[in-house]
Amino acid sequence: MSPRWEPNPDIRRGRSVVYSLHAHLVFVPRYRRGVFTDEILTRCEEIMREVCEKANAELREFNGELDHVHLLIHYPPQVKLSTLVGSLKGVSAHYLRKEYADHIRKYLRDAHFWSPSYFAASAGGAPLSVIKEYIEQQKGPL
Repeated sequence: MSPRWEPNPDIRRGRSVVYSLHAHLVFVPRYRRGVFTDEILTRCEEIMREVCEKANAELREFNGELDHVHLLIHYPPQVKLSTLVGSLKGVSAHYLRKEYADHIRKYLRDAHFWSPSYFAASAGGAPLSVIKEYIEQQKGPL
């Protein structure tokens, strides 16, 4: 390796791929009820970290408020984002409902914890305008 090369933790290498995939996710509880306390948010983060580890992904950041949570996830190309979201929501809902049943029952009466929808955006890397300009400036075959 070149002595000028510095490892970048955002760029991972696989057998036939070099990648840096990040996603910003936002989940809200059913009916956007203010169900989260500091204790529940902390437990939710622990659960979601475990789910990410099992999926070979990394939960880089986690935070939330009374009625939603934000996640920044670094994941490999083999992981289908919608499958990871399903696992994150399903496993966390199971454990949170089990461990905080009395508190959650005050806000959510039915069997569902999370809203079926979610927000997902790619994050990191160059802005789209820079990538577009770079591609436009490529020289075609002569």
